[in-house]
Amino acid sequence: MRLTRIFLLVLICCYTFLKVEAQEFYWVGFTDKNNTAFSLADPEKYLSERAIQRRERQQVAIDSLDLPVNRNYIKSVTDLGVELVHSSKWLNGITVKSTIDSFQYKMLQLPFVKEVQRTKRNVVKSANNKWDTEVETGSEPIDTSYYGSSGSQVSTLNGQFLHNRGYRGAGMQIAILDGGFLNVDIYPAFDSLRANGQILGTKDFVDPQSNIYSTHYHGMSVLSCMGGNIPGQLIGTAPEASYWLIRSEDTGSEFLIEEDNWVAAAEFADSVGCDIINSSLGYTTFDDSEINHTYEEMDGQTTRVTRGANIAAKRGMLVFVSAGNEGNNLWKYISAPSDGAYVLGVGAMNRDTIAASFSSFGPAFGGQTKPNVSAIGWSTYMQLSNGTLGYANGTSFSSPVMAGMAACFWQSVRHVPAAEIKKTIEKFSHLYANPHSQLGFGVPDFEKAWLYYFPLGLADLKEKDNWLIYPNPVVGDLILQKKSANSGKTDVAIFSTDGKVLLQQTFSDRNRIVIEGMNLLPAGLLILKISSEGETQSFKLSKIQ
Repeated sequence: MRLTRIFLLVLICCYTFLKVEAQEFYWVGFTDKNNTAFSLADPEKYLSERAIQRRERQQVAIDSLDLPVNRNYIKSVTDLGVELVHSSKWLNGITVKSTIDSFQYKMLQLPFVKEVQRTKRNVVKSANNKWDTEVETGSEPIDTSYYGSSGSQVSTLNGQFLHNRGYRGAGMQIAILDGGFLNVDIYPAFDSLRANGQILGTKDFVDPQSNIYSTHYHGMSVLSCMGGNIPGQLIGTAPEASYWLIRSEDTGSEFLIEEDNWVAAAEFADSVGCDIINSSLGYTTFDDSEINHTYEEMDGQTTRVTRGANIAAKRGMLVFVSAGNEGNNLWKYISAPSDGAYVLGVGAMNRDTIAASFSSFGPAFGGQTKPNVSAIGWSTYMQLSNGTLGYANGTSFSSPVMAGMAACFWQSVRHVPAAEIKKTIEKFSHLYANPHSQLGFGVPDFEKAWLYYFPLGLADLKEKDNWLIYPNPVVGDLILQKKSANSGKTDVAIFSTDGKVLLQQTFSDRNRIVIEGMNLLPAGLLILKISSEGETQSFKLSKIQ
């Protein structure tokens, strides 16, 4: 009897083991969103007020991509005995965990299922060196100035110009999509973020039950490049911005499911109203070689993660992604989603603007310039996992350096749409006329970018190119006078300095435009934006009571 019990116990253990081994993850794509319970007329049910305001400010329409996945479709799939992991409204599908035999065949029998793909098998491979970062002991003397040893990360971008004018990221929300945020809750580099409520929240798409501050260190170091604040030692590029810490990367393995995690995380960042996404993650080959990408797929629009990143950018967010550390490896080229047509892929250089040998090469397949821009990722100063400050290498760190500075820039010209911010950053990079295979358009000069919008510096703008703007300061009506003939439509918008739309009007075939009702607008500095005949110009207005 005792032997029989032992035999039964062994059988149960083997069966349990086999069931665990058989667990697999799948992407299930749907054909449509017919009969959804949600409406485009009620976006408040699936988007935060801040997300809606971001769209309104940039005139981004709420469309079917914003509608959640059909709940009935989800239920029909899960009723078959699978577990829902998460959904993607942008790509219209779900990720599920299944132990069902012939799962793909059974799914494709459902009339609303468009595609099924296995995204992870129950195979575990150590990925401790997933990012191939290399910690250094210090390649430059310690600077005792305000920025400490992080100074060159700011100065190479001429970012101190923005910081000195008070643009340090306040009011901007940045989502960090990464593999973990070890000890962000205790390290001194993040004291001010914690004290001032600048960490808005956390979300884990890998293990929702985890303590995100006990996971991998990588995202913590990334955060320090933007939000670190230890005067005299480490100052991030956006120390006054607010942050969402989102885990999408499983650091224990490399499978396609992580791309789907990434898209779900980006959708979450959009829904809570983030302005910027930084992701120091990239995808090329996997632990399952059957799902490896090819360079031909790095065309800016093919992989699911790239498609998701492009949609995020089209929702009015700036999306920054590390170009990758494949420059010395067989793969060599950029990774997804940095190849995205609407994404800012970021390469790595040193303080002398020399490309790091490890920084992945462009262009995207098809010829689009990639990476887009570059920042210091070769000897970047940051918070390390052992609790000390020090240097490390990787495009993982050049991307947040760039994203943080872009947050400060966008703060200063809040009325400008994300797509235009992207183009301006590229335009004022030092290799714009002659892009480089590893540096892209090169290193942006944020002082020049700012002066592009405010060519007279801090003075009130009364005249620029073809438009005369008067009176300025303004109390009552505002006059817009074009010097030359004006045919076609003219769009006029007035914004507060924090980007809120105060007034929008459209005029046809007018050389002289009168804006009435200025007395109803708040006193102070306002931004006037005029779009006419394919050209957009911005002006500063002083509104007085």
